[in-house]
Amino acid sequence: MAKDEYLITDRPLKALTIFAMPMILGSFFQQVYNMADSIIVGRFVGSSALAAVGACAALTNVFICVALGAGVGAGVLVSRYFGAKEYGKMKTVVSTSLLSFLVLSLLLSVFGFSFSYAMMEALQTPSDILRTSVLYLRVYFIGFPFLFMYNILSTMFTSVGESKIPLGLLIFSSILNIFLDLWMVRTLGLGVFGAALATLIAQGVSAVLSLLLFFYRIKRYQSSFQCFDTKELSSMLRIAVPSVLQQSTVSVGMMIVQSVVNPFGTQALAGYSATMRVENVFSLIFVSIGNAVSPFVSQNLGAKKIRRIKEGYHAALLLDIVFAVFAFLIIETLHTEISSLFLGKDGTVLAYQVSSDYMRWLGYFFLFMGVKMATDGVLRGLGIMRPFLVANMVNLAIRLSVALSMAPRFGISFVWLAVPIGWLANFLISYCALKKAFPGESGLSAH
Repeated sequence: MAKDEYLITDRPLKALTIFAMPMILGSFFQQVYNMADSIIVGRFVGSSALAAVGACAALTNVFICVALGAGVGAGVLVSRYFGAKEYGKMKTVVSTSLLSFLVLSLLLSVFGFSFSYAMMEALQTPSDILRTSVLYLRVYFIGFPFLFMYNILSTMFTSVGESKIPLGLLIFSSILNIFLDLWMVRTLGLGVFGAALATLIAQGVSAVLSLLLFFYRIKRYQSSFQCFDTKELSSMLRIAVPSVLQQSTVSVGMMIVQSVVNPFGTQALAGYSATMRVENVFSLIFVSIGNAVSPFVSQNLGAKKIRRIKEGYHAALLLDIVFAVFAFLIIETLHTEISSLFLGKDGTVLAYQVSSDYMRWLGYFFLFMGVKMATDGVLRGLGIMRPFLVANMVNLAIRLSVALSMAPRFGISFVWLAVPIGWLANFLISYCALKKAFPGESGLSAH
């Protein structure tokens, strides 16, 4: 099993790059998966339908982030036990988390389906797209347990150093989703309902395959384990709850920002929605690097190789610089073409202007997000969750306060102008916590 332990044996930059690259590619395909609905609906149904799908994005992100946050608690413990070669405890954590989060996902699915209309109304969704948005959202919530299961299992794979299987599953499900989208939206003429149904089917197939492959993968670690352990659940929740709060609260904040954008009208919302999708593509590159850092840190902590934690952090910062430059060049040269993928010929001048202004502004500052995510990833891997939570709340507070106070008075651009300031503040708080965790260690200096 030595080849499974490369995160605690190979050079940190090499190990982290090998581990992170499938996760980065996976993030790309995750966004292709997510964007397929928007691109196909926007081009074959119209900009109003695109706005209807986009209006759901902030709300669906809240529920996705609950799934991601829940996986963090289990992932940190799985990585730590894996690094310490305590495979029985590792398998107990896996089983406990799958059973617990299955129940949680079913409860959230019922809640989301039941209150879809009320939530979209509360977000001040434009009346001309309200019913369509609710339809899309309800189909989404029917498939939510599959999405939840897939995200938890993906975290489990990466926790044991396996990032290629989630990539393969994402590529498969992305292609399946696009095929089904085109068939149901363009050929069958099912519109927004067809896009939502295609996503549900693709998510379901992906989740079932993930479960079967993970059970096959984990059989190689022969050891006895318990199906459910309340002590491990408690340990998991101590890490997962702050992460769920952080992830879901940030998404609730984005939902509030969405309510600031909605009164500017359907076309402004279409432009904003288009760039939100693009922002997610590039953001998830840095999220993936941060997510790769967490199991790297956890495994090396379990193996008591503390120096490698610092070296891995520096390697992550180097990867962030490379991808930040890449993101800037892509956006600066192709922003109009990227917007047209979503808006097509139906997009108005206002929609294109909003999309372009938002996109180009963020392109200059993705490095701030990168160093923030890498630093947060180290804190998660160490199980230091309180400053991680505080840092992300400050980030959110900055973005919300500017959007709510300035955008209605001075224009929609204030929805995104403060975003880089929030990223920078987040990094500084997290970095101070990291320095405190390693007092006197100049090796953690971010250079």
